[in-house]
Amino acid sequence: MYDEILLDTEERMDKALEHLRNNLAGIRTGRANPGLVDSIRVECYGSQTPLKQLANVGCPEPQQIVIRPYDPSVIKDIEKAIVASDLGYNPQGDGRVIRINVPALSGEVRKKMVTRIKELAEETKVSIRNVRRDGNKAAEQGEKDKGLTEDDRDSLKEEIQKLTNNYEEKVNEAAKTREAEVMEDA
Repeated sequence: MYDEILLDTEERMDKALEHLRNNLAGIRTGRANPGLVDSIRVECYGSQTPLKQLANVGCPEPQQIVIRPYDPSVIKDIEKAIVASDLGYNPQGDGRVIRINVPALSGEVRKKMVTRIKELAEETKVSIRNVRRDGNKAAEQGEKDKGLTEDDRDSLKEEIQKLTNNYEEKVNEAAKTREAEVMEDA
C-alpha cells in the first residue's frame, strides 16, 4: 500500500510537469520552433487532425517554420487552419511546402510571454500541491484501514513532501529556462 500511494503520487506529479512542458513549448520565443504550431488542428478528411500527423514541421532558419505535408492535397486546409489559429502567422504555400516567417518579438510582447510562463508555472505548482494533498489523504486512510502503521503513514507523508519539493523545483527550472529563451535577443 505504501509503495502504491507513493508511485501514484509521483506519476500524477510527473503528468502535471509534462503538461507544463507541453504548454511552455507552445509559447513563442524570439526564434522559430516546431512547437509553435503543435496546437494547430486541421479540418481535413472529415475530422480535426493535429498538424503534426499531416506534415513534417521543421525550422531551417531561426525566423522560419517550414511545413511539408505528407499529402500535398491538404496544403490549403493547413493554411486555413494556421490563419484561423489566431497565432498571428501568415503562411505562404508554394504547392509543396508552407513557409511561416516568425516575426521578432517586441519587448512588451516578451513581458506578456514571461507573465504567462509564470502563470503556467504557478498553476502547475497548485496542481502538484493538490496531488500532495490527495497522497496525504490516502496515507491517512491507509492508517485508518489498518494497511499502514502510524510510522509508515508519517514516513509516507515525508516522502510525499520530498516529491512535492522536487517537482516544484523542476517546475521552477522549466519556467526559468523558458523565460530566458523568451527574453533572449531582447
